[in-house]
Amino acid sequence: MRWCNFVGFTEGWASQSGHTAEMLNLLSLLEKDRFSPRFYIAAATDNMSLQKARVMENLINNTGEKSGDSAKYMQIYRSREVGQSYITSVGTTLYAIAHALLLMIQLRPQIICNGPGTCIPLCGIAFVFKVIGIRWSSIFYVESIARVRRLSLSGLLLYKLRMADQFFVQWPQLKKQYPRAEYVGCLM
Repeated sequence: MRWCNFVGFTEGWASQSGHTAEMLNLLSLLEKDRFSPRFYIAAATDNMSLQKARVMENLINNTGEKSGDSAKYMQIYRSREVGQSYITSVGTTLYAIAHALLLMIQLRPQIICNGPGTCIPLCGIAFVFKVIGIRWSSIFYVESIARVRRLSLSGLLLYKLRMADQFFVQWPQLKKQYPRAEYVGCLM
């Protein structure tokens, strides 16, 4: 089984939404031997997140295995920039989907994502493949811990369109509001 982390982080560790820190914390808990190779994918405009993923891979890699053997780092176009209008994001999302399609066909990954807009094109492609009977990928979505009262736009899309195979929330009130979600408590 190949796992792929489609992270689509916002800029840097102390970003507005903290997707990078949350995802790296979540991934540090995975059994690395079981989930290899790992593909870290961030937005093309993000210069910091993949560097942080490399640092994490090097820190947790105590087996002497080179990080390059178990982890790969890639960038894709972002479907929506922070502050971009929803109307113009339709065009940029379509462009991001076209860019991500070849990547999805090549990797056929299992997807773990936590909310940034970069995950939407990748999850959309995986979902379309699933609908037409090609089940290459599963989608595991973990809503950000910052989302206490309502889902993020990415989470709402994945939940309402039933795109995620498993949908996790970190607050009990979200479980009440979105009954198909699984409450897992605080993962940070």
